[in-house]
Amino acid sequence: MQRLIRLCASLAAVLLAIQTVRADQVDKYLKSQMQEHRIPGLTLEVIRDGKAIKTAAYGLANVELNVPAKPETVFEIGSITKQFTAAGILMLAQEGKLSVDDKISKYLKDPPEAWANVTVRHLLTHTSGIKSYTGLDGFQIWRHLTQEQFIKAIGKEPMEFQPGDSWKYCNTGFNLLGYIIENVSGKNYWEFMGERVFQPLGMQATTKRLYSLVIPNRASGYEQTNHVWMNRDTDLTEVFSAGAIASTAGDLAKWSVALNGDRLLNAASKAQMWTPVKLNDGKTRKYGFGWNVDTLEGHKNIGHGGSTSGFSASIQRFPDDHLAVIILSNTDEEIATTLAKKVATFFFAQPSAAE
Repeated sequence: MQRLIRLCASLAAVLLAIQTVRADQVDKYLKSQMQEHRIPGLTLEVIRDGKAIKTAAYGLANVELNVPAKPETVFEIGSITKQFTAAGILMLAQEGKLSVDDKISKYLKDPPEAWANVTVRHLLTHTSGIKSYTGLDGFQIWRHLTQEQFIKAIGKEPMEFQPGDSWKYCNTGFNLLGYIIENVSGKNYWEFMGERVFQPLGMQATTKRLYSLVIPNRASGYEQTNHVWMNRDTDLTEVFSAGAIASTAGDLAKWSVALNGDRLLNAASKAQMWTPVKLNDGKTRKYGFGWNVDTLEGHKNIGHGGSTSGFSASIQRFPDDHLAVIILSNTDEEIATTLAKKVATFFFAQPSAAE
């Protein structure tokens, strides 16, 4: 018995030593990348078996005031928002309040005739053919467009392809999903997310990015011109339920851990969410409902990046390894996913406690 105890203690010590070495490698890698790419600040959370095994913060949350980044620093997470919106739709589907194969005209007021055959599933998988408003004039945050005004404005744009014929990333689709959540639930999108996701999971720092709000520990976003940092442009596009969440690495870790169980979504819902979409011609794209579905070095990888003016973020999950990596940063370079995937490789060989 004593021999077994000593053996277990020795094994635990070895695993701890390996984990420490890998953590040091992560520090070295991220610091070198931050220097090379001139990233002002960055936070990291690595989760294995539902527990944080590395939490770190590097650089500055605010360059002008010389404020260090901390684990509790709040960053804009951009399109990581889409997985929350997708989850909201699936939660309503679980309650029988909608079906992902319903036509969106069932839940939206006065959509254009061209959208007649678009389903909720098409919006979730970027296969609707509706034009994305990104880059178009008239959708700035200061306009405060109502749901009706947004639909009328984007509805004037011609379809890019017939629903299900192709795949093209579309922020419009996820804005419309946010409106569907509001119309079906009877609640404002942010109220719904707060009551159904953020508050139950203890995501106390997670909120909307609205720049008029006073958000404790909010990082400033930065852009670069000729290797000179500049405060990000505040003439922002309103990205609503497609990309307007601000959060911390720790809060996103709570979200990732919740997805391991059935607290929010049952197994059938998650299977739908993480299944690659099939187009009308039978071909598939490596995208589910708000998540990319792929592999990395032979390891199953479910993840998504996000970027807004001055911010780059990523959450990468490796379910077979019981591993997740979250990186948030305040740079305009869309680099967070590249960094998160590389960090994950430092932990691939480490055995999980569940194995």
